Amino acid sequence: MSTDAIVLLKEDHKEMRRLFKAFQDAEEGPASQRQKLVDQILEALTVHTYLENEVMYPEVRRLLPDLEDDILESYEEHHVADVLCAELAGMDATDERFNAKTTVLIENVTHHVEEEEEEWFPKVRDALGRKQLQEIGERMIALRADAPRTPTAPKAIKKAMDAVTA
Repeated sequence: MSTDAIVLLKEDHKEMRRLFKAFQDAEEGPASQRQKLVDQILEALTVHTYLENEVMYPEVRRLLPDLEDDILESYEEHHVADVLCAELAGMDATDERFNAKTTVLIENVTHHVEEEEEEWFPKVRDALGRKQLQEIGERMIALRADAPRTPTAPKAIKKAMDAVTA
């Protein structure tokens, strides 16, 4: 398994795309199936954004000050996703807004992922060496086990509040 930070983040993105498609395919299906898929989406997003916010973004911001604007935009995109995730965590799949809110979350995250993969990751890969990306990736792997799993976990709430007060 690669320890390259960008490879690890792209693997998370691939899993999120799979979950998004599964939700879209199940949109007219039973509420219990949609609930299960959204719970999986919320966990994947909570872990992923936590790792980016705690490790990847601060390191890139420190090492590549020219990418400051990209990092700040990413923090804000995460904040929007955090708010939607927290709202979805408190909803039931039978709620009339559940599908709509999930669709908005998927659209926002898909835009963020595309920007990262097409614009941001290539800049980071060009500027940082393989060794630095592996070191960042190793820190992300080490932190993953302790990452919050739900948007209402204390570490996830702190992350969302940091975005508001930053």
